[in-house]
Amino acid sequence: MRDRNSGSCDDAPVDNAHSHSHAHAHGPAAPVSSHLRRVIAAVLVPFATAVLAGLVLLWPGGVPPHERTGVGFDQQTQEARVTRVVDVPCAKVNVEGKGRCQTATIEVTTGPHTGRTFQEVVQPDQLRRFETGQGVVVAYAPDAPRELQYSVRDVQRGVPITLLAAVFAVAVVAVGRLRGLMALISLGISFALLTLFILPAILQGANPLLVAIVGGSAIMLVALYMCHGFTARTSVAVLGTLVSLVLIGLLGSLFIDWALLTGNTSDETGLVHSLYPDIEIRGLLLAGIIIGSLGVLDDVTVTQTSAVWELKQADPTMSVRRLYQAGVRIGRDHIASTVNTLVLAYAGAALPMLLLFSIARSDVATVATSEIIAEEIVRTLVGSIGLVASVPVTTALAALVVTADRPAREAGGSGGSGGPAGPGNGGGSGGHGGHGSHDPASPGRGPSQSALWPAK
Repeated sequence: MRDRNSGSCDDAPVDNAHSHSHAHAHGPAAPVSSHLRRVIAAVLVPFATAVLAGLVLLWPGGVPPHERTGVGFDQQTQEARVTRVVDVPCAKVNVEGKGRCQTATIEVTTGPHTGRTFQEVVQPDQLRRFETGQGVVVAYAPDAPRELQYSVRDVQRGVPITLLAAVFAVAVVAVGRLRGLMALISLGISFALLTLFILPAILQGANPLLVAIVGGSAIMLVALYMCHGFTARTSVAVLGTLVSLVLIGLLGSLFIDWALLTGNTSDETGLVHSLYPDIEIRGLLLAGIIIGSLGVLDDVTVTQTSAVWELKQADPTMSVRRLYQAGVRIGRDHIASTVNTLVLAYAGAALPMLLLFSIARSDVATVATSEIIAEEIVRTLVGSIGLVASVPVTTALAALVVTADRPAREAGGSGGSGGPAGPGNGGGSGGHGGHGSHDPASPGRGPSQSALWPAK
């Protein structure tokens, strides 16, 4: 695996420019110990092979067909636009109506009935109002009477969503530069795996948990190695993420069974189950917990690994224990903010539902133990436990890896003052031959650049 600074996702620091070029003039970055390389490879190579085999074996042939129900998202849709809007008394469209209503003329612009128009009435208590020229999405029911075949389902949001995505991409590249660009590419690959593998495979009846593990692992490998390079540092983050995901899977399975959660707590889940009865809904819930935790875990494990590497670079004499203690102290601050972020994110998503419980004046115990809330509690706490566990696990792995090759390097690469200086071994101040006195932990050539295996 390559020097991190020669990887695809990072730019060399300006303040290390001289030492970086000097280091490349005299060979590759110092690798970690051969034994440790074999240990890491012995874990990661079978894991990556298993993920690849899982992708091949579980890869779906597309979304399986089903008979349209015409309910919710399971509707045929076409694009249309509003050609005319008229305000009329509601009594003109409904004898019992009060106030003023909108009568919108809608023209279908796609599909077999392009050019057909129909009327849509907007009642005064409806939040959405129409404007002339506005693009809308209409539902098409081919078996309904002609005058009822089309109805407005939503408005078109393609332009603002596309513009927002473009602003996001520009911001990421402007700040992150090459690393930001690689992050966007990995995001695209992650989205492709989600839409082309995970979702169709689940719909075809594959075990949701197995699909989530294989798909989530593939996303993790692509995202981490593409954005952080093929280095020992990245491999440690992968291992830390893997251990935490296993813990999340075990805890999630245990508490979903123990709390008697069915996973069928929304209209969308019920519709999916009615269309594809073979889908294991409880497995789908556990798969969602695993995939939802993956992004936050990546953030924590990469941060912890980087912190330990930078600590070692700043003080090459730090022992494994001191590195672990310092890394965990950094991780505590990260965990405190991240756990709070997780809880607030779930609470924000469930805010309308929580308002309903508040309106009903339900007590806290009743609300917390209702299935719809208990599911979110299990999802949040299981993910948070895995997040917390990732800090000591990843920090310990990073501390072991970053210090594993120090004794060998010190014995072979730094002689006493005035000692012999063979090829690649500088003596000390008196033997500069081969630049062996250039400590691999020095700026521009520190542990942060240790390759997982030496360049050939």
